[in-house]
Amino acid sequence: MPGLGLIATSPALLAAALAAAPLAPPAEGPVADVVPLAWSLAAAQNSEVPAGDSAPPENEIVVEGEIGPPKSDPMERVNEESYRLTQAVDRALVEPVAYAYRDGLPRPVRDGLGNVVRNLGEPSNALNFLLQGKVGKAFETLGRLAINSTLGIGGLIDVAGKPGISLPYRRNGFANTMGFYGVGPGPYLYLPVTGATSARDLAGATLDQLLLPLAVGRPFNRPTFAATYFMVNGLDQRLTFDEEIASIRNADDPYRLRRETYLAKRRRDIAALKGEPIAERDRMWLEELEAMKAQSAAAPVEGPAPVAPPANPESLPITRPR
Repeated sequence: MPGLGLIATSPALLAAALAAAPLAPPAEGPVADVVPLAWSLAAAQNSEVPAGDSAPPENEIVVEGEIGPPKSDPMERVNEESYRLTQAVDRALVEPVAYAYRDGLPRPVRDGLGNVVRNLGEPSNALNFLLQGKVGKAFETLGRLAINSTLGIGGLIDVAGKPGISLPYRRNGFANTMGFYGVGPGPYLYLPVTGATSARDLAGATLDQLLLPLAVGRPFNRPTFAATYFMVNGLDQRLTFDEEIASIRNADDPYRLRRETYLAKRRRDIAALKGEPIAERDRMWLEELEAMKAQSAAAPVEGPAPVAPPANPESLPITRPR
């Protein structure tokens, strides 16, 4: 029976025996390449990427944006605060006065006052059509002014716009003329009294209002006329844009919608004067505003909730006063 023996051997003798033993031949097959462990970050950064590998990885989302206020509204914080304060004043004061003006005066009287205000703006409209080279529209506007100032009793009745004459009202101004000749709108502004405007539109509106006082004089240069004109025109404009103001208030970001739709309208006006199409971005903003106005008009009027009739009216107790 074979046995197992333990032999004690010195380290020197064991080393000599291992050195004398033959080495086993290497196994047949391919020998794996040895990869060096040395690696340089600078070399990896400076290495050129092949043209075929330049495509970004799939499912990668790239987000681009701007930091700070937009270029069209560099005073965004100030304008937004002015918008909030103006809306608060409008709810508390301007809106009730405008509704009292609407409900307190008969419709023909209100329409007549609005016609007078528009008739007073016809000289500026005609002059700016002439400055823009639109001679035909300038003479049509002068015709409206002459007819409504005489047959229309100082502009109370829009005789020129009735069938048979059909001279439509076309609003124009110095701001449009500046935009027609390439003057940009400048920074967007929201002023407490004026509302949404721009640097160009503010300058143009000032020139429009100064035309009659400087060219004609009395009574257009008197403070009483200016105050009456401002009050009637302001209330008339507030009622005209009442539905739009209510729709913008219900938006998720009312200030931004007010700014973008105002600027889109003004770019549309200038493009129409030049005979150019409206930009796609402006068209989308205006369509969104119209959709919100339609949604507000279709919304049911809030009121007390209807009371459901009882299941068995005969079982209700009847209480009589003693």
